[in-house]
Parts: sequence; C-alpha cells; structure tokens
Amino acid sequence: MKFKIIFFLGVFFLGINAVQGQGLFKKYINSIVFDTSNISRPQFLIYPTVAYAPETSWEFGLSTLYVYYANRDTTNRLSEINGFTFLTLENQFGIWFDHALYSDQNDWLFLGRIRIQSFPLLYHGIGPNTPEQYLARVDANQIMIRERVLRKIRKNLFVGGQADFQRTSGVEFNQRTEGSLDELPLGADGSDNLGLGMGVVYDSRHNVLNVRDGLFSEWAFLRYSFASTFTFTNLISDTRIYRPVGTNNVIAAQLLGEFNFGDVPFNQMALLGGESIMRGYYFGRFRANHQIATQVEYRFLPLKLGFTDRIGAAVFGGAGTVFNNLEGFSINNFVWSGGAGLRFLLFPKKDIYTRFDLAFTNEGRGIYIFIGEAF
Repeated sequence: MKFKIIFFLGVFFLGINAVQGQGLFKKYINSIVFDTSNISRPQFLIYPTVAYAPETSWEFGLSTLYVYYANRDTTNRLSEINGFTFLTLENQFGIWFDHALYSDQNDWLFLGRIRIQSFPLLYHGIGPNTPEQYLARVDANQIMIRERVLRKIRKNLFVGGQADFQRTSGVEFNQRTEGSLDELPLGADGSDNLGLGMGVVYDSRHNVLNVRDGLFSEWAFLRYSFASTFTFTNLISDTRIYRPVGTNNVIAAQLLGEFNFGDVPFNQMALLGGESIMRGYYFGRFRANHQIATQVEYRFLPLKLGFTDRIGAAVFGGAGTVFNNLEGFSINNFVWSGGAGLRFLLFPKKDIYTRFDLAFTNEGRGIYIFIGEAF
C-alpha cells in the first residue's frame, strides 16, 4: 500500500488548553481555534507536519497559509498563499508555494505554483494497463514554476498569458528488480522545458478554499519549443461547478482533461492521482500523453450536531483514465476512487475548513489532511 499521511501536530489539541496561556502564543491559538479576528483582517497560519511514505521514510515539514482580501474589502475575492517545506530521513527536501491572488475589484487574477525539490517518484510505466507494483523508483532534482497572469475582460471572465518552466536533473531510475524496464522513457536523462501560451478562465468563485456556489472553467494552451529540450504542446480543460443544497450543504463536480502532443518527457505527461483528484491513487500512478478524470463530492458544511457548528463531512467519488492516442481510449480502462471525510471549521468568519479524507481504490487506500477542499 502506497499512501502519504500529513497531519497537524498539536494545533487543535494544544488549542483546548491555550486559553490558559499567555501573550502571543495565546493570541495565536485564539485566532486559530476561536477566530476572533475581524473578517476583513488577513490571517496567517503556520504549523508543523509529519508524513510517511515508503519511498521517502519519515518526512518532517512546516506548512503555512496566508489568506486576505485585497484592500481588506470583503467584496473582493479571498486570496490565498500556501507554503510547504519538508525534509526526509532519506535526505530529500522540497519547497512548495501555491497561490491564487485577486487584485482590488478582482480586475487581475494570478494563479501559480513553485516546486523546488529533490524527491523520488514511483514509476509504474506508461499507459492505462501498467502493473500495480512500481517498476522503478526515480530519484531526481526538480524545479517547476508555473504562473498565469489573467486580466478580467468582463464579469468573471479572465484572459491572459502563462508560462511554465520545468527542469529535471540528476535523474536515476532505480529498478525494483533487475530487468523491470525494457527501456527508459523519454526524458530519463533529464530535461529543461519552457512552455509559453495563453489561457481563458471563467471564475465566479468568491472563496477558492471553500466554494459554496459558483463555476470555474479554465482552458489553457502551452507550447514547449523555445529553450526546451523537447518540443510538444499541452492543452488543459478544467471545469468545476458548485451548487448549494439547502442551507449548509454543497454538491461539487469536476471534469478534467489534459492532452499532450509531440515528444513528451515522462515527468510532464498527464499524471493521474494525488490529493486533489482521483484521491487514493499515488500521484502519477498512471501516466500517458492524455488523461480524462472526473469527480463528484457532496459536502455537509457543517453537520447539524447540536453541540457544535464547526464539524462537517463529505462523501466523494471519481473515475479516470490515461491514454496515448485516440485508439487507446477505452471505457474499460477507467479506474475508480471513492471515500469520505470529516471537516473542521478552522476560520469561521472566512468559512475555511480543514479536511480529513479517507479514499479507497481497487489498489488500496489513501489518507489526506489539508486546509481547504480538494477542488
């Protein structure tokens, strides 16, 4: 079984007794557990994490979350910056930053991520019918920077440019058993690839960490050729819809399509799995030129328990597949995932939950704890 667990250390347990504490620590815990701040005030959260995965052994890290409204105007959309740094007992490390930033009046939208890491991945091969046991553990140094700068041209509609740079170096394929791989995939010697392109986004979400009503749809094009080891084209279609059910509940659905044409290195293929879509599968468990995946989630935010209004829950299910060409697409190659989870209302005034999800697949299970919903 391959899965990763990430969890808080003492944030909530210490918070129960924190009201007896003094000074800055007391104020910090109060801001987390009781959320006494003004709704327009920016909020910052920092907490330690511990994780375990077979390919990394124990992992120790630090996560941060910063949320704010531009100009402290709550009619603007909620912006968020996530940070995560970690070090493993195998001397692996990573520095991650994700952001979704809205300017005043929501005129500009900045979506991006940064990954700098020396971190292994498990390689099962290419295509929808690869073995459950991984064929090789791939050690590599990676730099991944993607940024989208989008301008609002009418209500909820943004258009702009985007860039993606990915460098993979020091690549080593450590085969599980001798002869597991007949040949190494494209990009096994490392590569530098710079993609430039355009994107169109329709976004009516107000709170990207917990959407209760809205629509997000992104259509993106990237061309990798200039200053790139390989030449290929990447197309992404990502549509998410959210509808309220009754007073507190939400039904959310997502349809994701990713399509690559040309000489695509193994590390930039469409990767199925992870903590956001197809939960329960290792990120990159299935990889190929193209993927289609979908998921539906029903959220109870919060549950009607009587003694508290800070506990919620969710049930979810998804299906997806990868394929290298249209002839390889088949309904029979779809895999499924499903599960359920609990929610804790971390910042009541900003309606931000922490999620604890348990996901199941026909190959095993995964456990995930993150701030904000999966999509």
